[in-house]
Amino acid sequence: MRILLLGEYSNVHNTLAIGLRELGHTVTVVSNGDFWKNYPRDIDLARRPGRLGGICLLLKVLLLLPRLRNYDIVQFINPIFFELKAHRLVPIFRYLKKHNRRLVLGAYGMDHYWVSTNITQMPLRYSDFNIGKQLRNNPEAIKEQHEWLGTDKEYLNKLMARECHGIIAGLYEYLVSYTPHYPQKITFIPYPIIIHSTHINTFSSIPYPINIFIGISRSRSHYKGTDIMLHAAQTLRATYPDKVKLTIAEGLPFEEYTKKMNGADIILDQLYSYTPSMNPLEAMSRGIICVGGGEPENYQILNEPTLRPIINVEPTYESCLHQLEQLINHPERIPKLKKQSIAYIVKHHDHKKIARQYEQFYLRLLQNC
Repeated sequence: MRILLLGEYSNVHNTLAIGLRELGHTVTVVSNGDFWKNYPRDIDLARRPGRLGGICLLLKVLLLLPRLRNYDIVQFINPIFFELKAHRLVPIFRYLKKHNRRLVLGAYGMDHYWVSTNITQMPLRYSDFNIGKQLRNNPEAIKEQHEWLGTDKEYLNKLMARECHGIIAGLYEYLVSYTPHYPQKITFIPYPIIIHSTHINTFSSIPYPINIFIGISRSRSHYKGTDIMLHAAQTLRATYPDKVKLTIAEGLPFEEYTKKMNGADIILDQLYSYTPSMNPLEAMSRGIICVGGGEPENYQILNEPTLRPIINVEPTYESCLHQLEQLINHPERIPKLKKQSIAYIVKHHDHKKIARQYEQFYLRLLQNC
């Protein structure tokens, strides 16, 4: 198959492309590298700042369009698949639909259905937008509501969901937000991760200090709960200075981020998530324990009966502090959790296994041409 992957979130498309190429497919990744993270891509569409940067990017995209034809599959990372305003993406989407065989929309992150579902139906006990039946009033959450409800972004998202031939959700939460609207069209496929076999060892003992790693995006710290997790880790370091080391990464490209992450024992990520996203999954592939989203639904959707490598936390400071303190004071648990973390990634997220699931989904779509 000839496959075109448009846009990038946290290395999903680049990793998927590697797996699909290993299966013999021709794959082109077109993205901005997910901003400062700078993930690899075949065609770079990074936007320079300002209005002039937008004009230059639009011209670059228009000149590129003739090369984005005659693919068997075109997959969009998000309704905002290029750094352009939603109304400018509408005719680009229509062009891509006209000149390619099958289109797939990724449900991998922020979009209209994620926002709308969590502020109206509230199917999750907690999310980026609600705690129970109470809406979060975080400025970032309010900003996303304003951007995705009653706007051009909502129109574009609904257009693409309606006209794409398939929708793939990368996390349980995103599956929940789309299923009421497109139950026959959406499917769940886990995120792909490249296994770092060189990091696999026996983990026979974990000496103090235990290294806790956290990545911070300042603009989204309150929204994602990083502020609460960081506060808990700082409290723990102050309480147990000989037992705890805290490593903080902020605004680093992916290659530098992973170098800084290597050697960590624990990663803190995604306080309001039911499931681990790409960053903690990447860490788990290196034998790093994820403290974050590990709700029962996460294991159920994977049909995983035994492995429980994720330390699940409720979205509170107290829960984070308690779970971290339990790990610090019972380090004998850590080797087993490290081994389980790697086993979990090998079983459920190996990039080539995931690429085969995408391949089968794509082939089913093409059979209906």
